[in-house]
Amino acid sequence: MALPQIKVDATEARLAALTRPEGGAWVSAARGDALARLGAMGLPGRRDEYWKYTRPDSLTQPDAPQAALFEAGAEAPPFDDIDRLRVVFVDGVFDAGASDDLSMAGVEIERLADAARSDIHWARDLFGVLEVRGQSPVERPLAALNTAFAADGILIRVTGRATRPINLIYLRKSDASDVILHHCIRLEEGADLTVLENGPAAARFNKVMEVDVADGAAFHHVCAQGRDHERRAATHIFARLGRESTFKSFTVTVNGQLTRNECVVELTGDDAVAHVAGSVLGDGDFLHDDTVFITHDAMRCESRQVFKKVLRNGATGVFQGKILVKAGAQKTDGYQISQSLLLDEDAQFFAKPELEIYADDVQCSHGSTSGAIDEKAMFYLRSRGVPLAEAQDLLVLAFLAEAIDEIEDEAIAADILTRLEAWLSRRRG
Repeated sequence: MALPQIKVDATEARLAALTRPEGGAWVSAARGDALARLGAMGLPGRRDEYWKYTRPDSLTQPDAPQAALFEAGAEAPPFDDIDRLRVVFVDGVFDAGASDDLSMAGVEIERLADAARSDIHWARDLFGVLEVRGQSPVERPLAALNTAFAADGILIRVTGRATRPINLIYLRKSDASDVILHHCIRLEEGADLTVLENGPAAARFNKVMEVDVADGAAFHHVCAQGRDHERRAATHIFARLGRESTFKSFTVTVNGQLTRNECVVELTGDDAVAHVAGSVLGDGDFLHDDTVFITHDAMRCESRQVFKKVLRNGATGVFQGKILVKAGAQKTDGYQISQSLLLDEDAQFFAKPELEIYADDVQCSHGSTSGAIDEKAMFYLRSRGVPLAEAQDLLVLAFLAEAIDEIEDEAIAADILTRLEAWLSRRRG
């Protein structure tokens, strides 16, 4: 079917503003395939089913909208108190001087820009591969755009248990930075890795992370999106899980005019576990979209989707989550919950939970709720002398707790909770 002319024009205009990076045979082939896919599907428009709640215009226009630089003040960045290996990007370019030594026992870390110059690399079997798999049955054109044009990123291969987390830090110095980063992470059998992400990144940010988790391996991911209110971001995680493997991803978002986080997970080995969760605090000119697609294609697998959004002053939240259980994926345990707390009548929340099941011995559930602060709980706190604003913040934090509990590391969970409390306190002040 021919693309509508409006899509053709938008796609051509966006591509005209980009330059394809040069590279060796393996990366050039992957980028060429991605560009062909993008040409066939076109950039997203408001008429697309999975974009009807979120206007993609600012993510697809040729030039990035300007975003004022954020003044950090006295607040320390997330994860500063954690012993971790720092990998720093400034306006989308790896900064070796600001990063730590990239050597770690059992872990190979390499910059995409360097690896792309070779004619053969282990990332050949991963770069763009999971992104391609994630294009069906739902097209994800911004991810294809990323594979075609990302010039930098990080490649991580883990053969053992990483001794400390890897922290990807995204800094920016330009108010018009338009950043495209692509990361590939491969965990070999029995490996274990935690990846942390934080930083303002760009005025407009397009990120893809492909994660291949082999049999018995475990991958933990925590991302903090905040501090930069005027940014626009489209992020993607594509993950494939082997037998008895674990994948857990949590994202906290407290600022940003437009954020679209997509997570596509395939459970391809028996007894695999995938948890995807997020906590959101939105205020004013704010739209946050979580779009999740989890495919069960093996026996006795477990998946959880837990998303909580607190919205006020006209902020908008979106959740689109699907569990697909293929024929033969018996004993599947799938759980999905999306809830919003609307603190005034101007905030709004759109939810589209889906189940598609082709096996007959499964346990799957989904639920979505939207409402105001519990009046009985508020009365209980007020009757014991808690001021109104503080009582509301306590109930907000209690509401977000189920999602934060999905973080495996208690120290990281406590840090996230403290930062959310501080954000609420600043707004209250």
